[in-house]
Amino acid sequence: MALKKHKPITPGSRFRISNAFEEITTSKPEKSLLAPWKRSGGRNNQGKMTVRYRGGGHKRRYRVIDFKRDKYNISATVQTVEYDPNRSAFIALVQYEDGEKRYILAPQGISVGDKIVSGENIEPEVGNTLFLKDIPFGTLIHNIELSPGTGGKIARGAGTYAQLTAKDGKYAILRLPSGETRMVLLTCMATIGTVSNSDHNLQVIAKAGRKRWMGRRPRTRGVAMNPVDHPMGGGEGRSSGGHPRSRTGVYAKGQKTRNKNKPSSKLIISKRKNRK
Repeated sequence: MALKKHKPITPGSRFRISNAFEEITTSKPEKSLLAPWKRSGGRNNQGKMTVRYRGGGHKRRYRVIDFKRDKYNISATVQTVEYDPNRSAFIALVQYEDGEKRYILAPQGISVGDKIVSGENIEPEVGNTLFLKDIPFGTLIHNIELSPGTGGKIARGAGTYAQLTAKDGKYAILRLPSGETRMVLLTCMATIGTVSNSDHNLQVIAKAGRKRWMGRRPRTRGVAMNPVDHPMGGGEGRSSGGHPRSRTGVYAKGQKTRNKNKPSSKLIISKRKNRK
């Protein structure tokens, strides 16, 4: 992926770094794989705001993505690599030998004309989807299932991947993008390679208006509010606001929020890295 640094001909382009979209091959999506997507603007079914700082933004249509990759032992050819406004990764339109078309998450390095396939006893090449029991140690994978047949749930964002480090009994041991090490059943499926658009996090939006196009409204800092509105509000002059916390009083730094009784805790070998 390539980035494009803009010349400062306007205030909004002065610090802007955008995607060059070199991998993208078309700007028109496949109509048969589009679905309507109505946004709530942060309102519930009564019209009351339940999530702040959302609303507006450009109208979008949802691209139906095949996360299950359950069309076994039938090869498909990559037709296009496309931009998806609903996710950070690029998507690829593939056409199977029987004529069916589907969207998949585009792996890094995939191009038009490449062949992909899913199932058992196939080569672990980029874009192919295999059962974890058939994937060699050390392979980088993405779009990983947590339960057999439910579709990929892990490592779907731009540039993410997990690594298969070991196999123990009926479980595979994976090192996830967060640094967590956990066990997943060998009968779950995963796709070989890393997710495309790896430089997504290096982009610079450069102006507030572009955030509005994405459906995000201006966010008010807690320390700028009154005590009735936020735990960090109030005080004489520019006070610090105390320990960082959310509007409901949950500490923002250091407090553990994971439920101790979560069933999947027994499958986690080591927790994610502590980000400082």
